[in-house]
Amino acid sequence: ASDNVLQPLWNHLLFHHLSLVSSPFFPVILAFSSYFFFSLPFAVLDLLGERVPLFHKYKIQPDRSPTLGMMVKSFMTSLYNHIFFVLPAVIVGMFILPTPALPRDAPTLYQVFTEGLAVLLLFDTQYFIWHFVHHKNVQLYRWVHAVHHEYMAPFSWSTEQLSIPELMTVGFWSNLDPILLKCHPLSTWCITVFSIWMSVEDHIGYDLPWTLNRLVPFGLLGGAPAHDMHHQKPSSNYAPFFSHWDRIFGTAVTLKKKNTD
Repeated sequence: ASDNVLQPLWNHLLFHHLSLVSSPFFPVILAFSSYFFFSLPFAVLDLLGERVPLFHKYKIQPDRSPTLGMMVKSFMTSLYNHIFFVLPAVIVGMFILPTPALPRDAPTLYQVFTEGLAVLLLFDTQYFIWHFVHHKNVQLYRWVHAVHHEYMAPFSWSTEQLSIPELMTVGFWSNLDPILLKCHPLSTWCITVFSIWMSVEDHIGYDLPWTLNRLVPFGLLGGAPAHDMHHQKPSSNYAPFFSHWDRIFGTAVTLKKKNTD
């Protein structure tokens, strides 16, 4: 018996889906499917373009819309990376790392929130430093990070258009940080889905009035306006989620609505 509101959900997962959620492939499936389903509506929106003026009026760079070919290229890059690098890394890990036992008790809602926030803040710091260094070093930028900057106007599928070194770095932190912070598995899965939503939202190319950066007060989140500006002006807005590091180090740049080049 438990007063924890998440306990029935956790019991259901343990009793009915244990083989799935205990599989080392489950985090990969969860992450990639989240990327796919979160990106798809915005891809449709981009293809419809001006035929849906209700949304198109929020397009940050209306003169730069992704083509179907660009979308397919970005998605296939992500799919290729997962098949030939992420999945083999998981298989190797199965033989090296012990399989963690899932706890019987579910986390509290407060625990999910605090653990998730801690993981986001830690990753935000790690990636800010990594991102800054890779933009300042010409060789690192050219061989590692330039793949992500192929397009000046980001779009949803370009969220995971990454080089192998960048993908493995991001994946390493994403898997290590919840372990370091001793997060409950359910908290880890929730933050996986939520962080991918935030990443996709950063790349959609629309300054929509109901996105997280609009809903969270005091400009704490950068969102699509900040990251779109980063693709227009790469020496700015290095943090992936929050805005505090860019403000502290003077790299925060506000959105320029239209590119006039």
